[in-house]
Amino acid sequence: MKPFFAKAVDFLPRPLDGIRSIKLKLAILMVASGGIAFAFFRVQIGWLPPRTTVTAVAIALLTSQVLAHGMTRPLREMTAAARAMAKGDYTRRIRATARDEVGSLAAAFNQMAADLSTADRQRRELIANVSHELRTPITALNAVLENLVDGVASPDPATLRTALHQTERLGRLVTELLDLSQIDAGTLPLDRTPVDLEDLLAEVASEAEAMAAAAGRGVRFAVSVSPPGATVPADRERLYQVVLNLLENAARHGPAGGEVAVLARIEAGEARIEVHDQGPGIPEPDRDRVFERFTRGERAGGGGTGLGLAIARWVVELHGGTIAVVDPEPVAAVPGGPATGGGGPGCRIRVTLPA
Repeated sequence: MKPFFAKAVDFLPRPLDGIRSIKLKLAILMVASGGIAFAFFRVQIGWLPPRTTVTAVAIALLTSQVLAHGMTRPLREMTAAARAMAKGDYTRRIRATARDEVGSLAAAFNQMAADLSTADRQRRELIANVSHELRTPITALNAVLENLVDGVASPDPATLRTALHQTERLGRLVTELLDLSQIDAGTLPLDRTPVDLEDLLAEVASEAEAMAAAAGRGVRFAVSVSPPGATVPADRERLYQVVLNLLENAARHGPAGGEVAVLARIEAGEARIEVHDQGPGIPEPDRDRVFERFTRGERAGGGGTGLGLAIARWVVELHGGTIAVVDPEPVAAVPGGPATGGGGPGCRIRVTLPA
């Protein structure tokens, strides 16, 4: 709450609001305050030299204009920059050298301009990436349907399966975009309940294995939970979505016929879920970028949208946890992991949740 004096000041009249120039306001302020002071001295002393009085007023006005020019320059620059922003130019910055309120305002304005520039760049990238991701399955689906209509291809199971695959890809992209919009709006709900990790991971692995078989990958998933019966407080549906995304990525980027280790353990008040594949791995400079939207790094090319890991990161952070790509361990050192090597050092993604 405001103190009493601050509340009282809010009700004082504002006679200078109609004046458009802050420099003129400062001049009027100095003349008015100086005039009151001269009037006081005249009452006390009885006489002041007219020439001295006029000279003092003129010097005060000149000084106020010179000083006010430097004080108000950041405000004029902010006005020009704001008008440029309205036209889509976010490159202008204000010279913020003063340490007063105007300097603080200029610094805040520069930060706002930088944030708006970043948001505008991300918006343009989002539109371009969504257009690209939508165009690929639509083009493929259109080609399949044209071949069917023209009689070039027959509606055999293989052709229909191709059309179904592209339709599923479109549906997956739309679902991910809806999830992303909920996350951005801060409306992604969480229904936390005790989740049995062994039951959850076995169910996700079964679905991921079926999807890998349908795609001709033939990837197997080895699930290991320690201790047995371990639970974690989480939104089961959202956690299921995170793990399924990690297993799909592992199946997509690992070798066909390979094996993926899915490990979960509770220790030191934390639940750790790790997915370790046998693929080429992710270079260290790209390990943070893979969680950005539409980023697929060196592992691109398997048909992913580049949104899954971004959504996984947001869901994990909503649970108060973390997700990261960590250094892969030797396959033989992974308890419950694959018994044989694969096509590379592998990728290990770790999800840490408070338990």
